[in-house]
Amino acid sequence: MTPLRVLHLDDDIVVVAKPAGVLVHRSALDRHAPRILLQELRDTIQRRVYPVHRLDRPTAGVMVFALSPEAAARLSEQFTEHRVDKRYLAVVRGHAPLAARLDWPLREEDGLRPKAENPAMPACTEIARLAEIELPVAIDRYPSSRYSLIEANPSSGRRHQIRRHLSQAGHPLIGDAKHGKGVHNRYFKTHYFAEFPGSARLLLAATRLGFAHPFSGMRIEAEAALESDFAALLELFGWQAHLSRDRITVCEQTNP
Repeated sequence: MTPLRVLHLDDDIVVVAKPAGVLVHRSALDRHAPRILLQELRDTIQRRVYPVHRLDRPTAGVMVFALSPEAAARLSEQFTEHRVDKRYLAVVRGHAPLAARLDWPLREEDGLRPKAENPAMPACTEIARLAEIELPVAIDRYPSSRYSLIEANPSSGRRHQIRRHLSQAGHPLIGDAKHGKGVHNRYFKTHYFAEFPGSARLLLAATRLGFAHPFSGMRIEAEAALESDFAALLELFGWQAHLSRDRITVCEQTNP
């Protein structure tokens, strides 16, 4: 199991690197999940923790939790008002544009009602291409296969937003079983993740989170390193310059 990494802890908040494949909290959709982040984090720091945002189960990356209801309310307000900076790294099919704004409404996928019955909600994701590669293998109907490393910055937080926006843009995430393309997912699993048993790698990670401390107002920039299988792929493709690392930076005071 990928160990839980606590990046920052004070009297009010805890910042942690969530491993891929771990549920944030117990869900009726998977009552027998072997790992629950809330429970592991509580046991690790011996404090009750309060979630204020979420990451999909297959997505790894940096998360912040509150240690009191008041801290949770103040942090949740920042997420609701889009005052939190979120940066993701992703590997997608094709050569993505150098920069693009994906501003397409999305219907919520709550698992309770048919998606068509849910209202379309505003959703915006800014993307930028960081690197690209063309492999001399015919995985699909073309004689070679192109992929891109992108940075994604969502300003809203709809469920599966980045995955759905990239799919709509024609650049689905590698490893996305629902919104991606199976033939590319299988190629990566067979050729690049064979040495990582059990890896069902969605190539998406929340590498950076910027927010104001709920009480001091100090700006906190939290960064989480990629997990070993994701990092190994970037190195293999020559993209190691874009690897992240575990780091916490406290900046000048802002309005809490």
